[in-house]
Amino acid sequence: MSIGFAILGTGMIAKFHAQAIRDIPSARLVGCYNHTTEKAEKFGAEYDCRSYSSLEVLLADPGVNVVTVCTPSGAHLDLAVAAAQAGKHVLVEKPLEITLARCDAIIDACQHSGVQLGTIFPSRFSPANIVLKQAIDEGRFGTLTLADTYVKWWRSQEYYDSGAWRGTWELDGGGAYMNQAIHNVDLLTWLAGDVRDVCGLTATLAHERIEVEDVGTAIVRFANGALGTLEASTSVFPGLLKRTEIHGTTGSVIIEQDDVLLWEFEEGRDEDAAIRERFARSGGSTGGAADPKAIAHTGHLRQFEDFVQAIETGRPPAVDGREGRRSVELILAIYHSARTGQRVTLPLSGDPPR
Repeated sequence: MSIGFAILGTGMIAKFHAQAIRDIPSARLVGCYNHTTEKAEKFGAEYDCRSYSSLEVLLADPGVNVVTVCTPSGAHLDLAVAAAQAGKHVLVEKPLEITLARCDAIIDACQHSGVQLGTIFPSRFSPANIVLKQAIDEGRFGTLTLADTYVKWWRSQEYYDSGAWRGTWELDGGGAYMNQAIHNVDLLTWLAGDVRDVCGLTATLAHERIEVEDVGTAIVRFANGALGTLEASTSVFPGLLKRTEIHGTTGSVIIEQDDVLLWEFEEGRDEDAAIRERFARSGGSTGGAADPKAIAHTGHLRQFEDFVQAIETGRPPAVDGREGRRSVELILAIYHSARTGQRVTLPLSGDPPR
């Protein structure tokens, strides 16, 4: 029996969800919903699924087992909670939500209803990042000393002007950190662990008519003692590939997009040469560095496959709600540090004032 999916919100990212679902033999795209009926009908026709007339009708359909939430970031809560209360599993496009209270409300609703909750972070499913994570877990870096990530992307003024929600605190929840670099914020904490404290600076330098940052830099101290830098921008022309660097007393690895630029350890292994060859610079996808549509759906596919397996086996998904909450908390701490000029300690006791 296949698992039926419905997509809530039919914007750009919904197409990647639809493509991922279509490529999983044990899944099927049942339908879609958008509060603008014409948009839902157009999406339904393109992806050969039903466009529901209302959210209530969709959630009452026993053929829908999972909903994926693809609305603007600050509009995830109500849809996710309604789906959970209807007994549907919930998969939310990043970020889980834009405040800790709203994240917690989604997590609590899914837990109370006994349904699975996942947050979309495809970078965790990149094969290059997976072998890096394995090397860290095996202790190949010795003592971790530096863990850095850089997302120096470009977004035109037209990008922000294309939707009234873009660049707003209310619905975007933030700028380059919350919308674009959150993928690498999540990746870095997955690799190097929880953050103990952070100092951040943000600015709006290249765009007009937005409330949020288009450039930011932050210095973090991880719970294991390592230090790190998180840079985020939508104001770097022409848009560079995202980059992650992990360094320790016995090894260093640098990954750009999904390519390994450096893989060196004090004690080499037979598989190291194969890893270097497998993940050598490919010159492939730009990963959305300048165009948010210029990404492959492969990462979504891998994560959707994991979510389907979680439903089938009853195990938690690889990136559940609490994992999704973690990156939101760190970004909110960066914003709070930038506003106050003070170092911020984690975990936060609640949502900091805006």
